[in-house]
Amino acid sequence: MKKRTAILFLLANMALFNANAQETTATVADNREAIRFGVKAGINLSNVYDDNDNDFVADSKVGFAGGAFLTIPIGQVLGFQPEVMYSEKGFKVTGSFLGSDYEYKRTNTYIDIPLQLQFKASPVFSILAGPQFSYLIQTKNNFNDGQFTNEQEADINGENYKKNIFGFTVGADLNFDNFVISARGAWDISKTDSDGGSSNINYKNQVLQLAVGYAF
Repeated sequence: MKKRTAILFLLANMALFNANAQETTATVADNREAIRFGVKAGINLSNVYDDNDNDFVADSKVGFAGGAFLTIPIGQVLGFQPEVMYSEKGFKVTGSFLGSDYEYKRTNTYIDIPLQLQFKASPVFSILAGPQFSYLIQTKNNFNDGQFTNEQEADINGENYKKNIFGFTVGADLNFDNFVISARGAWDISKTDSDGGSSNINYKNQVLQLAVGYAF
């Protein structure tokens, strides 16, 4: 819930920034009716949530995000923007065991394909929302207690990992000619495990993504 509130706060501030930027739109090219290809890179602030309310509390972790996007106009106000993103997600858990502090970190790497409808409120500001399909390509588990560190890559083919994930994304873009600043919030609808058993992790990814890009 806190992360969803943070995303709404971020989008509200981007909208406020756009309102203040309206005075400068005369110097910004209006590319709303142009087909454009772009690349972008940034960071994910990710965590997991469980809609079954199981007793599990995790901390957010930072990961890399980068990829490409295509903007296809349906007119001046509406458009379609698919993306292909390399996206590191996961969570972090800290605690104490037998007098020693430890940190456990899981990094799940996905190829994300968001299919977003654009509402182009102005040449500078766009709102985007749509479904997202994710494919798991790697999982790493890292344990560190200050004296011992162990990092292992999981066998995602043989263990209880779900490769195909369906979710939803919402966000906003600020466009300054060729430069783009983008913010996204994404929530998985599918669970991260394959069988959903109560004894296994059946949590869902949630991500706040910030990126900068360049459109051609």
